[in-house]
Amino acid sequence: MSALMGGPWGPLVIFCLRIGDVSLTTVRTILILRGQKVMVPVIAVFETLIWVLAIGSALSHLNSPLHVAGYVLGFASGNVVGMWLEEKLAVGVVSAHVFSRSAGAAVARALRAQGFGATELLGQGRDGAVTVVLSVARRRDLPRLMDAAHGADAEAFVTVEEAREGRGRVFAAYRK
Repeated sequence: MSALMGGPWGPLVIFCLRIGDVSLTTVRTILILRGQKVMVPVIAVFETLIWVLAIGSALSHLNSPLHVAGYVLGFASGNVVGMWLEEKLAVGVVSAHVFSRSAGAAVARALRAQGFGATELLGQGRDGAVTVVLSVARRRDLPRLMDAAHGADAEAFVTVEEAREGRGRVFAAYRK
């Protein structure tokens, strides 16, 4: 290992190790916030192992600007890769609020047709009456929910928030 790290490939290996450990750190941190108690410690084990290898190699070659650059640039790149990975994993649940001035019932029907639950509420906005359609979905299904809502009302205003916990039959349609 020492020969590999001390050679010309060492900075690249350190760079890749840092991308790996920082990506895992980013994903682990987001999963902590989402309450994923099983995945977090497993990720932490691999994250720490990779970090120990990277920091040990970097500290052994502090006299090499390329090794230090590999460590620093790997950290920066790992943040971007970690955010991309977390987005692709799409773990968790979201709560969507669809505000429609004229097609609230159509939005609710469109969401239900796609297997989402939809609760309609009447509201009063600055410019008059609105229908607010509330729905909860898995994060990975959010694009489909958004497409259904905007397909029914292209003018709809949609907000989305993370939902940490919920109980009930909200995902019954997914189990069919």
